[in-house]
Amino acid sequence: MAGIKNVAVQMDHVRGINIAGDSTFAMSLEAQNRGYKLFHYTPERLSMRDGKVYASVEPMILRDVNGDHFELGEPERVDLSTMDVVLLRQDPPFDMAYITSTHLLERIHPKTLVVNDPAWVRNSPEKIFVTEFADLMPKTLITRDPAEIRRFRDEMGDIILKPLYGNGGAGVFHSTRDDRNLSSLLEMFGQLFREPFIAQQYLPDVRKGDKRIILVDGEAVGAINRVPAEHDARSNMHVGGRAEATELTAREKEICARIGPALRERGFLLVGIDVIGDYMTEINVTSPTGIREVKRFGGADIASLLWDAIEAKRA
Repeated sequence: MAGIKNVAVQMDHVRGINIAGDSTFAMSLEAQNRGYKLFHYTPERLSMRDGKVYASVEPMILRDVNGDHFELGEPERVDLSTMDVVLLRQDPPFDMAYITSTHLLERIHPKTLVVNDPAWVRNSPEKIFVTEFADLMPKTLITRDPAEIRRFRDEMGDIILKPLYGNGGAGVFHSTRDDRNLSSLLEMFGQLFREPFIAQQYLPDVRKGDKRIILVDGEAVGAINRVPAEHDARSNMHVGGRAEATELTAREKEICARIGPALRERGFLLVGIDVIGDYMTEINVTSPTGIREVKRFGGADIASLLWDAIEAKRA
C-alpha cells in the first residue's frame, strides 16, 4: 500500500454531502476499504504556527448508507505533515480563503502528498488554465469592460456570460444577440464580483449535452454526459441536468491526449474536463466530480484507479 496509513480529507462538512453523487465520499470510501485511517476536517480548522501546519481533525468512518453515512470521533490537533496523504476537496468558491489554504498545504507537500498539488491548484483556475489550449476552446473573452463584452456579443451573436471563479452553474447566463438585458446583467456582475467576468461563444451543441470527462494522472478513464433541462442553459446536475451514459469521441480523445502531459507536469492526479460538441470549456482541478455517476452507468471504478495512482506516486 505504498506506506500509506493515514489520510486527511479537507472538505466541506461530511454531514452535508449527498453520497449518491459525491466524489469526495467515493474517494474516501475507497481509501477506507484499502485499510487507510481517515481523518476529517473543514478548511477553517487549518492553521499554521511557527512554520508548521496543523488541523483539528476527527477520525472518520464512512458507510455507503443514505442517512447514516458517517461517524466522527473526538477532535484532535495534529501536525498535518504526519499524514501520508491529504485530499484537498472542499468545494469552491475559489476565493482568497481557498487560495490561502493552498499556501498552507504547500508547506507540507510533497512529503505529505496533497491531491491535487496545492501550488498548481492555486495557479490553475478552471476557467483560466483552459485558455492555454485556446485552439481546443470556443471563442472566449475575459474582462470587466462592458464595451468589450458588447463587442464580443455583436461578433458572436449568442454568448454565455458567467463569473470567472464561479462553480456549479451559479450565475451562468445565456445572452442572445437581441437580448436587451445585457447592460443590466453587466451592472449586476459589476456589483457582485471584483474580478473580471468570462464570456464565451454559445455552443448550440449544449442541448445534446455537456460531457464531463475524468482523467487520472493525465489519462481519460471515464465520462458522463449531462443534458440540460428543457428550459435551462446549464447542464449541472444539481440544477436539473440529467446524467446519461456516453462514450468518448475521436475528438474528445484528441483533447485528452493534448492536455494529458500538462496535467501530469502539474501533478494533477484527478481532473474533470467539460466538453461541449468539439470544444473544451473548463479544466476542473479543485474538486472535480462525476466519479460515482461514471461507475453507476457501468464505467470504471475511478476511485480505485485514483488510489492506484496515489500509491504509485507515494512509492
